[in-house]
Amino acid sequence: MTNSETKATLSFSDGSPALEMPIYKGSIGPDVIDIRKLYGSTGMFTYDPGFMSTAACNSSITYIDGDKGELLYRGYPIEQLAVNGGDFLETCYLLLNGELPNAAQKTEFVATVTNHTMVHEQMQFFFRGFRRDAHPMSVLVGTVGALASFYHDSLDINDPHHREVSAIRLIAKMPTLVAMAYKYSIGQPFVYPRNDLSYSANFMHMMFSTPCAPYKTNEVLVRALDRILILHADHEQNASTSTVRLAGSSGANPFACIAAGIACLWGPAHGGANEAALSMLEEIGSVDNIPTFIAQVKDKNSGVKLMGFGHRVYKNYDPRAKLMRETCYEVLQELGLQDDPLFKLAMALEKIALEDEYFVSRKLYPNVDFYSGIVQRALGIPTALFTGIFALARTVGWIAQWKEMISDPEQKIGRPRQLFVGAPKRDVPAIDKR
Repeated sequence: MTNSETKATLSFSDGSPALEMPIYKGSIGPDVIDIRKLYGSTGMFTYDPGFMSTAACNSSITYIDGDKGELLYRGYPIEQLAVNGGDFLETCYLLLNGELPNAAQKTEFVATVTNHTMVHEQMQFFFRGFRRDAHPMSVLVGTVGALASFYHDSLDINDPHHREVSAIRLIAKMPTLVAMAYKYSIGQPFVYPRNDLSYSANFMHMMFSTPCAPYKTNEVLVRALDRILILHADHEQNASTSTVRLAGSSGANPFACIAAGIACLWGPAHGGANEAALSMLEEIGSVDNIPTFIAQVKDKNSGVKLMGFGHRVYKNYDPRAKLMRETCYEVLQELGLQDDPLFKLAMALEKIALEDEYFVSRKLYPNVDFYSGIVQRALGIPTALFTGIFALARTVGWIAQWKEMISDPEQKIGRPRQLFVGAPKRDVPAIDKR
C-alpha cells in the first residue's frame, strides 16, 4: 500500500482539535483511512458492527469487486483459473506463492503434497471417539486440531520452513480426514490414499472405494470436483478467514487456527449455504410449486427465504455461479441425469427469479451455492458433507492468509473494541439488601 498525499480530517462540533489521518491506496479497490491514532488522540473508537467498513489487514492474495462481480486470485480472474488454470493444486501453488507454477515447479509441488496425504495411523482411534451420527464438521474441528498432537516438528510459527511444512501437511491431509469422516459415518473401513492419483481423483477414491469394489475415476467428475475446489479456495477476509487470522494473531499453531476456521465455516450463514439451497429445492418439490414458493418469499411475514441467491459482497452476478452452472450441466450429462427433477426445478426457479422485478431490483442473482449443492449431490457426496468439502477447498486460502499474517510486521494480536451499554460502576449490596 502507498500513502496518499490527501489526508482525511476528522473535526468535532465541541471545538476539540481536529485530527488528521493518512489515507492509503491499494493497487486496486477502495482507499483506506488509517485510524490507528484515533483512540490515543481523541479517546474514542469507531463503531462498525460486522466490520463492514474496516480493513483489519493489508493482503495481496484475493481481491473482490462486489459491484462488478469480480474475483481475483493473485490478480488472475477466477473464470480464467477455473477454465485455463490447470487443476486445483496449481491454484494452491498460486495462492501460497503468488505466481502460477511452471512445469518443473508444479511437478515438485504435486509430489510434495502427494507424499503427505497419509495421516498418522493412531488418528483412526481418535475417530472412534465420535458417535457414528456426529456431524462431519464436528469431526473435522476435532481431528484437524488434533494434528498438532501428531506433528510436533512443524509447530514453530516463527520458522519459515515449519510454516511451509505445516501448509503442505494441511493441504495434503484434509482430503484424507474428510473422507475418513464420511467413511466413519457410514460404517465403512477407511481407505488409504493412492499416490498414483491426482488430488481430486484421490479424494474420490478415498470417499467411494471399498475393499470389495474399487472406485473407477471419471475424468469429467474429477474435473468437476477440481472446479468446486478452485472456486472455493479463497474469498478474501470473510468470517472464517478472519477467524483464522484472529486465532493466528495470538501465536496459536496452524492446525489450531485452521480448526477455528472450520468451526466458523460450520455456521449456516457461511459454509452451510449450499446445503440450505439444496434443502430449499427439495422442499419446493416440483416446478408447479414455484409460484406459491415465490409468493411466500415476497411475503415478509412468511419467514420463507430464497436460498442460494444474493451475496453479502457481490451486488452483481457471482462470477463463480456461471462456472458452477456449466459444471452442473457437464456432470448431469455425463451421468445421464439431464432429466434430474431437482436440476430442472433449479433452472426454472433461476429463470423466474432473474425475470421477476422483485428479485431483479434487489439484485438477488444466483450465487455459487445455488449450483454447487446439486453438483455435489450428483457426485454422490451426502448433504451433511457439503460444508466439509467447502472446508477442504478453503484450507489453502486459510493457510495462505495465515502465512501472510505471520509475515506481516504490522500485525498485532486481534483486539476489537466495544461500545459498552451495560450498567455503570456500582457497589455490591449485601444479600439481604438485594
